[in-house]
Amino acid sequence: MSTVNSDKLSSARFAQATNAFVEVFTASVDFDKRMAEQDIQGSIAHATMLSACGILTGQECDAIIEGLSRIRQEIGSGQFTWSIKQEDVHMNIEARLTDLIGIAGKKLHTGRSRNDQVATDIRLYLRSEISHISDQLIRLQTAILNLAEQTADTIMPGFTHLQVAQPITFGHHLMAWFEMLNRDHERLQDCCKRINIMPLGAAALAGTSYPINRFMTAELLGFSRPSANSLDSVSDRDFAIEFTAAASLIMMHLSRFSEELILWSSAQFDFIDIPDAFCTGSSIMPQKKNPDVPELVRGKSGRVTGHLVSLLMLMKSQPLAYNKDNQEDKEPLFDTVDTVINCLRAYADMMPHITPKKANMYTSAKRGFATATDLADYLVRKGMAFRDAHEVVGLAVRLGVDTGRDLSEIALTELQQFSSLISDDVFEYLTLEGSVAARSHIGGTAPDTVRAAIDTARKNLTDASKNQ
Repeated sequence: MSTVNSDKLSSARFAQATNAFVEVFTASVDFDKRMAEQDIQGSIAHATMLSACGILTGQECDAIIEGLSRIRQEIGSGQFTWSIKQEDVHMNIEARLTDLIGIAGKKLHTGRSRNDQVATDIRLYLRSEISHISDQLIRLQTAILNLAEQTADTIMPGFTHLQVAQPITFGHHLMAWFEMLNRDHERLQDCCKRINIMPLGAAALAGTSYPINRFMTAELLGFSRPSANSLDSVSDRDFAIEFTAAASLIMMHLSRFSEELILWSSAQFDFIDIPDAFCTGSSIMPQKKNPDVPELVRGKSGRVTGHLVSLLMLMKSQPLAYNKDNQEDKEPLFDTVDTVINCLRAYADMMPHITPKKANMYTSAKRGFATATDLADYLVRKGMAFRDAHEVVGLAVRLGVDTGRDLSEIALTELQQFSSLISDDVFEYLTLEGSVAARSHIGGTAPDTVRAAIDTARKNLTDASKNQ
């Protein structure tokens, strides 16, 4: 009996050779070979389990593990030859294993399918990459904490609608970024709970007739448990979508950071200086210093969001169980991982070198009547209803606009024309320092409150780092 293409492990069923274009079109080895380490890990655990269950002999298991270890070395040193004829990372490794150890290599696939094999590899891969992403998140959070501590009493304007709203401190603003990243870290850890379930043993879709021990394999690979349903095991990509959703939120947050850094570094704001190492010049305008890193990160956020939509559309119409469509899950997933890690690394490297321009921030906070709410609160404490106080302050602000003065620069007698409740103690509340100091409750912008928040955050971050 002859085969059409003896180079391909799965070719015996076919009477015609694969069309050359189709062979290239359907192959995934060019991108899924990045999961080679995870594929080898899974195969070693599978072989060990098969031996323990009496399906492989101890000698066969030893030969398989030795052969896979050699393949690992070949891949690591760049000596491994990847072949598109073997379609994917799994078949390439299995073909090489058979070349090295003979028939024992052909026995490795007993009790499994590429369907549960690839699902396991992706979970192992994502579990590892989430650890790397978390490391970069913690690096960035640490840099934010350090800068926030240095600027806990640096006054700047807080904005709503990009209009001056109330005075805050730069440290307080940075801690808002920290909280966003904290949620991102928590989402990744929660996502890991669903990633860390093992599909191996589900085989093609119905499980296997061999007396395997899935709990043993799960323990060997560090999974929390084997999956509960073989059909769902091989077709589920919820975990990949969930990860990409978490990654999209990380990128959305970084994009928001970027927008503020870009605005703040402009001549119109001039709140910060971004170091030269993270900027570029113009090919025609010699004065330009472009914030390329924040701009590029802002742009890359759309790329990751696009990958999330791509994965959702990939899965939305698939019947159970596995379908070839799922080959399309890897490129968006891999690019999401690369993009998030690189963007976090760029930010973690850049953030310690951001220089705040404190005088400019302070001057800006004095414009736009940032303490107007403080005047309203002052009147309420004097017994005026808030809505009436709101109207009184509105009249005072109008006077300030007409005369080009901040509320703190308007004379007491002028303020008293709007309300007799205003006395000379009002100016304690109209200063920027008094405004921020008054907000000393938990979550507020008072410098001492910000420092306390930083101390708590450092402790929590240290604990999170230890639990990685």
